Amino acid sequence: MLQTIESLKDLQGKKVLVRVDFNVPQKGGVIRDDNRIRAALPTINYLTGKGAKVILMSHLGKIKWKEPDPAKIEEMKKANDMACVATRLGELVTTKVHFCPATHGEELAKAVADLKDGEILLMQNTRYEKGEEKNNPDLAKEWASLADVYVLDAFGSAHRAHASTVGVPTILKQEGKPVAEGYLMVKEVDNLTRCVEVASSDRPYVAILGGFKVSDKIKVIDSLLKKCDKIIIGGAMAYTFKKAMGEAIGHSPCEEDQLDYAKKCLEEAHGRILLPVDSIVTDSFEPTETRTIKECEGGIPDGFQGVDIGPKTRELYKKAILEAKMVFWNGPMGVFEQKEFQAGTLAICEAIRELKGQAFTVCGGGDSASAVKQFGYKDDFSHVSTGGGASLEMIENDGHLPGVDVLR
Repeated sequence: MLQTIESLKDLQGKKVLVRVDFNVPQKGGVIRDDNRIRAALPTINYLTGKGAKVILMSHLGKIKWKEPDPAKIEEMKKANDMACVATRLGELVTTKVHFCPATHGEELAKAVADLKDGEILLMQNTRYEKGEEKNNPDLAKEWASLADVYVLDAFGSAHRAHASTVGVPTILKQEGKPVAEGYLMVKEVDNLTRCVEVASSDRPYVAILGGFKVSDKIKVIDSLLKKCDKIIIGGAMAYTFKKAMGEAIGHSPCEEDQLDYAKKCLEEAHGRILLPVDSIVTDSFEPTETRTIKECEGGIPDGFQGVDIGPKTRELYKKAILEAKMVFWNGPMGVFEQKEFQAGTLAICEAIRELKGQAFTVCGGGDSASAVKQFGYKDDFSHVSTGGGASLEMIENDGHLPGVDVLR
């Protein structure tokens, strides 16, 4: 069982360390999208409302520690400073928000000690610490020493065994201190668990997979083949399957080293895998006045590459989706960033909209979640995950993630 924040007792004056996902898109301290900050507000507001001293930790961007030039590492740190996040959070809550530019040592310890009941402290980017991604035990021990309680509300990082996601709660559990999941984690875990532990009432269960590489999704395909009634495949990865069937794919992307795997999947699926029967193709990926875009049924001629599913495929996929009682979708059907190649991804969105109220539908984060939001279909899904990699790994691993398992 997972303990939730609502089961935590006597929070008044307690120091609650909350791992959130504030990895927001920003440049030069200007935040372009604050959705991840807003997603954590229910948990933050609940804890401050109970009089807890809330200490927030998150990563932001990447720090490439293998970089040999210390000056470049400092540039990366400067580019991923959390100060702008603290400012935005302060505009979204009614209580005082403090920011600590330190990630360890006396400055951080003093900032925590000075925190008043019901106030918030956001500490600097956890990835400023080289030991964060390595789950360094000394770093985890120092962070754990700051807290009476630990709450994980960063589903997008729950698949990583880092100091802030696994090391800290492991130590606090050993000390007999409570660890729990926040509201966002509860929502993510409950909804994705339903896609793993499939009830008979949720069948037919249809998975839709798109994106670029088959190799990125081998484990999730293996897992879904055991669970799903049908698997729909689109995006660039479809052309590896098409070539495995002996079809011409022109200059479409193909992973030659995955052809045998694709053949094996098709054999094991016994007709449960649906592939495109036609494609939108082009002779130039780059938008130019002279490029040719056309529909192509069956094989793709030399000099052309598939960039979206065609109209017959859209109808084929729509029919399969509308028969479903549960749908899991990860990965767009085409190069949806270009208007000419959005039709396939839009068709999936439209089919999900038609299913609203009749089936349980999950968008598994990543590019598909970006498309759903961009095209205005977010509210038509039962659940849109905030973690692309985490949602896929949860499907792959039958509901297990390092950050989830440590709370159990």
